[in-house]
Amino acid sequence: MTEPTATAPKPPRMRGNRPAYTTETLLEVAVTVFTERGYDRTSMADLATAAGLSKSSIYHHVQGKEELLTLALDRALDALFAVLAQPQATTGPAVDRLTQVVRGTVNALIDELPYVTLLLRVRGNSPTELAALTRRRRFDQLVAILVHDAQQQGDVAAEVDAATATRLIFGMINSLTEWYRPGRQELLDLPETVVRLVRSGLAP
Repeated sequence: MTEPTATAPKPPRMRGNRPAYTTETLLEVAVTVFTERGYDRTSMADLATAAGLSKSSIYHHVQGKEELLTLALDRALDALFAVLAQPQATTGPAVDRLTQVVRGTVNALIDELPYVTLLLRVRGNSPTELAALTRRRRFDQLVAILVHDAQQQGDVAAEVDAATATRLIFGMINSLTEWYRPGRQELLDLPETVVRLVRSGLAP
């Protein structure tokens, strides 16, 4: 399967003949390049070329490409953990909290698509990537606890392994990064579609 090309960020406003970058707009460029080339194969020269800046100009904003990777992965992970903190995900029957987490995770993926796409492609080849994978595993573990609690309350099939169910849920959600593009699915309510599939698939 051909990997999708990341959506190019909007160019920053100009300052004279050069783009007037902020850390945020530079991060958008970096995420695009990291996704297309791979983090390990991206050099600071590649980032400078993509941004239309000199390498020294980039160092005015960040210490190097690993800081950009940290910012990008934290943005994706913070969006996921924010879902767990939503009121509907913290109170009520476990199956309703699980439903909210599934819905919120899909919305987070849609809202932060380039950043979540990059998160799903890291392989633990640097301390930053290892830290991101550790946080992601913790997120999965917390969702697996929700699945288990819903089983205990009789709302999820008892014969389903909670950890396996969690992997399958996120396997489906994560696959959206391979084909979903903003504006292409206007008539399809993705979060509710995924919720229905999960609820029906886990029902006792």
